[in-house]
Amino acid sequence: MNKKLKTEELGRLSKEEYKFAEKFPVIVVLDNVRSLHNVGSVFRTCDAFLVESIYLCGITGTPPNREIQKTALGATDSVAWQYFSAATEAIQYLKKSGYMVCVVEQTEGSTQLQKIDFSKFNKCAFVFGNEVEGVSQDIINLSNECVEIPQFGTKHSFNISVCAGIVLWEIFKKKSMI
Repeated sequence: MNKKLKTEELGRLSKEEYKFAEKFPVIVVLDNVRSLHNVGSVFRTCDAFLVESIYLCGITGTPPNREIQKTALGATDSVAWQYFSAATEAIQYLKKSGYMVCVVEQTEGSTQLQKIDFSKFNKCAFVFGNEVEGVSQDIINLSNECVEIPQFGTKHSFNISVCAGIVLWEIFKKKSMI
């Protein structure tokens, strides 16, 4: 029978070690995400994958915030983040900095997540939009790629925090950091 590991047995990085650890060359962009619980959950997921940074845009809540902290569980202290009043600013900055910008949205001509070859890009940014409206057309127009997660049930979308987890795991596997 397997024994559950205690926290101290997991060998996780300290906050100080995390600061200096090599980061996964990915930036997560949250554009007008309403739910502070979703924001906190994305912070926690980004911590788990050593994501370079999170860009919080528009109405997306920012730390310090008690509601974000409930799901982030301290990840707002480890994961770097920046705020942009408009996602268009963030996207233009990322493109000038050499990032491939991928919008996670269902669009005409979007590519299924598992079919994208990220090996030719050193740095990627993934944009996740509002829980109801998704990613705006302006941001889609600025992006290099539109990525879609395959779905087979009756619902047409995933919760933003679940979507971020799926995308980050897939790109993490493809970039072969494990």
